[in-house]
Amino acid sequence: MPGSLSRAATARARAHPPRPVRADGPSRTAPPGPDPAAFRTAMGAFPTGVTLLTCGRGASTAVITLNSLTAVSLDPVLLLVSVKSDGRMLPLLHAEGAFAVNVLTAEQDAWATHFSRPDRSSGLAAVRRLGAVTGPCGQSVVPSAAVRMECTLHAAHPAGDHTLLIGRVTALAADPAPQPPAPLVFHRGRYARLAPAGAPPVKESA
Repeated sequence: MPGSLSRAATARARAHPPRPVRADGPSRTAPPGPDPAAFRTAMGAFPTGVTLLTCGRGASTAVITLNSLTAVSLDPVLLLVSVKSDGRMLPLLHAEGAFAVNVLTAEQDAWATHFSRPDRSSGLAAVRRLGAVTGPCGQSVVPSAAVRMECTLHAAHPAGDHTLLIGRVTALAADPAPQPPAPLVFHRGRYARLAPAGAPPVKESA
């Protein structure tokens, strides 16, 4: 009978549960990964936006350039950024428990370059350079950025030489202009701009 067969199958499954497959087992030996430099070059083929990650306010403001921004969830509203685990930004983020993400426009590439350097500005010098203000949730934000999002630190996950930070968005502001500014784009190791909508394709010279 169907009921008896079902009970028998359930009993066998309980007596002999499936064994997990180990990815590192002899039959699943992973091949060696690519050279890190080759991986960096390959990922350079994927164009991204550019952001400034800010943490703190006033004299405690810290800023770093990032292009690792990913939307994670709509309910609750979560985003993800990635920072170096041995960098000086991560301890500040943990201590503050919050941060802001500022999406840069095509005209703000100089800021992206400056805040990607080891000798980048911080504190009041960074605030003056960016014209930063304290956002409604207490983090320094850049009013002229295309989008500003303040976040509380929702979770942190170590991943290789970086740490993935999940932020819960607590405040969001975007440029209200009918024609929003063009975004700053990072592609193949350099900054780029999107072509205007409807622009003809660029033809290569013979």
